[in-house]
Amino acid sequence: MNTGHPVERTGTRRRLMDGAVQAIRQHGIAGVSARTVAGCAGVNQALIFYHFGTLDDLLAVACQAATADRVAAYRDRFAAVRSLRELLDLGRELHEQERSEGNLGVLAQLLAGAQTDERLAASTAAALRLWIDEIEQVLRRVLAGSPVAELADPRGLARAVAAGFVGLELYEGVDRAGADEALAALEQLAVLVDVVDDLGPIARRALRGRLAGSAERRRRRDG
Repeated sequence: MNTGHPVERTGTRRRLMDGAVQAIRQHGIAGVSARTVAGCAGVNQALIFYHFGTLDDLLAVACQAATADRVAAYRDRFAAVRSLRELLDLGRELHEQERSEGNLGVLAQLLAGAQTDERLAASTAAALRLWIDEIEQVLRRVLAGSPVAELADPRGLARAVAAGFVGLELYEGVDRAGADEALAALEQLAVLVDVVDDLGPIARRALRGRLAGSAERRRRRDG
């Protein structure tokens, strides 16, 4: 969503964007208003409309800017990942860090609000795509040359990984042990991929044949 203004990293616009995120963190999406955002930003609420036009436009810009900052903070770590297991280890670390800072809680609130607000849904989806893009790049790199890559859809898998870690934030609130088991299951999948990659040439050819047959059956079923 384009408000006609560049996204600033300092000054009043930045204070308002940070205030919007803080208001979501403190009050939940249902409690966000021009008054609560201005209070968190420490400015007059009229500045929201001066700089962004509407509160919805502010929330859209704030959501994407905050996510861009978090993705940038981990970009070097993503670039250093060399295996699916390392990606999941980083995902677990990232999950814990973002949860402790309240950022996953903010995302959960945005997702809840987006169920009934199309404009918020669009901006939240755009923010999530920033994470998905990073994860997809890693998956394409670490699965290159693996028989698994011939069946897996990196973009779809990246979406599944992102959705899984978002869902864990909600799941942890009612069943922390169950969330830990879910993460452990993902780690077992990473071990399985490592085992597949270590297969000899004959076994790899046989596996490719089975995977190709499975993919063909899926295409016929979906077609």
